[in-house]
Formats: sequence, C-alpha cells, structure tokens
Amino acid sequence: MKYHEKTILSETMYEGKIITVKKDLVSLSANNQHVPREQVVHSGGVCVAARLNNGNYLLVSQYRYGVQETSLEFVAGKLEVGEDPHQAIRRELEEETGYRANSWNYLGVIYPSPAYLSEKIHLFLTEDLTKTQTNLDENEFLEVAEYSLDQLKKMVKSNTIKDAKTIVLISRL
Repeated sequence: MKYHEKTILSETMYEGKIITVKKDLVSLSANNQHVPREQVVHSGGVCVAARLNNGNYLLVSQYRYGVQETSLEFVAGKLEVGEDPHQAIRRELEEETGYRANSWNYLGVIYPSPAYLSEKIHLFLTEDLTKTQTNLDENEFLEVAEYSLDQLKKMVKSNTIKDAKTIVLISRL
C-alpha cells in the first residue's frame, strides 16, 4: 500500500540563499489525521566521479561549515532553480578541477535525508578528461587530488571519507 501526505497549510519560516525552511500541516492518507511537518527546501545538487586516463579519480578537499571540518569529496555543486543537472555538473567539474569531460554517464539520484530535506543529488561518472583551468567561485577554496578506487574504498572503511554522496558514488563505480 502506498501512503501519501497532502499539504493543508504551509508557512515559510526562513528564506535564505541556499535553503528555505517551511512549517506545514499535512493530512495523512492512512488515517486522515492532521500532523505537523518541517521541511528544508533545497534546489538540489550534482556530484561526479571524474576518472582520469590513469584510472584514478579526482577528489576535492574543502572546509565544510556545516560540520566544521575539512571534507574529502567528489566534485559536487548546487543546482540553480530549474537548472539541468548535466549542465551543472559540467560547470562544476571545470570550475573546481580545471577539467572538461567528453564521456558522461548518469548514475541516478539520491536523497540525502528525505525525512525533512527536499534535496535530490544527481550522480555522474565521467571519463576522457581534457585539462583546461580552474575557475573557482570568489570565496571557494579547495585542493584537488587523485586517488585510486582501492584507496577510496579503504578511506570509506577507515572513515576518512565521511561525505554521504561520495560514499554512495564510490559504491556505484
């Protein structure tokens, strides 16, 4: 049986540059009860495993304010509202690593935390890379490094890589 929830009332509690926070009242299809829900609305994201010709993968290391530490991740970025994920990931790859890719494979979508977060992250694998130059955003600071798939799997097991989208993408390679 499929359950669903119908929004009856919705109030925007906060609207920022990256997220909107909503407080809703919904009707449950299972028993028609009305219950509160809180939702963080996010336009979505993209993430790519960029495979170099030598078989290694490009990762970036950057400080993540949400967890107050540096995180090792595959290249990723935020989707603008209505932006095509394929265009967004091409932009992010070149901006952050200075590479363009000629071969792209879509590996599906993940929901980082669907209980309260609307974000969907589109995953990609790319190969046949050509070096160009980076074009980081004004306040974006990161380091690019390359790792073998075996190294990545070991870093997941040792909890060196903690980023969920990167862990999922490694599992799909």
